[in-house]
Amino acid sequence: MSIDWLEPEATVRGSVVVITGRGEHAGVYGRFARRIAVDGYRVTVAEGGSGAALAAIDAAQASLPVVVVGSDTGASEALTVAAARPVVTGVVAAGLLTDTAVAPGDDWDGELEIRSACPVHRGVLDSDAVDRGALAIPATAVTAEVLAANTVPTLVVHGSADVVSAADQVRRLAQELPEGRIVIVNDGRHDILNDVSHRSVAAEIVQFLERLRLPGAPDIITRIPAGVLTG
Repeated sequence: MSIDWLEPEATVRGSVVVITGRGEHAGVYGRFARRIAVDGYRVTVAEGGSGAALAAIDAAQASLPVVVVGSDTGASEALTVAAARPVVTGVVAAGLLTDTAVAPGDDWDGELEIRSACPVHRGVLDSDAVDRGALAIPATAVTAEVLAANTVPTLVVHGSADVVSAADQVRRLAQELPEGRIVIVNDGRHDILNDVSHRSVAAEIVQFLERLRLPGAPDIITRIPAGVLTG
């Protein structure tokens, strides 16, 4: 199976496999893929769930970090395939679905509001990069068993204004991750990788990727409030 990779211009630092969510096509993640590739990572977008994702993982350069990124149902898929492939060194789960996740109606304008406040991303969605009404399709929530079985470092990224899957529920569920870390994006909506804060989210993911290159290392950047003195 041929895998299309977006190759970085710089030295390759690892591989990132993105798994699409409900109704999404690869073009949804073009901007995200380009941003991650600029920082030295090969990126491919897998449509069609676990089968395509596993094929991409098997085609990745195993001597470097291999990270799976998923949004919506893709987040659950990312956690599942990571447990199935020891070569995976990390997972990014965005817009994770819980058992209290809400299926919105089939009104397209309403779905756009739920997905993202970013006008550029909305334009991408309007150009048939996603099947309209896809968020109304019932989806299986991630289970505590899947989370507990995932032993690699995992970054959970979620919007505080996500009405599909409430942030407080995701925060509780993420506690089941043995090596989990959660980032809540203020006012972020469901398509958190492509919302108005996409630059900050991508930067957080790049920091996560860089930490994976140095297992056990502390955060590369430590935020210290102004006026706080350290000894």
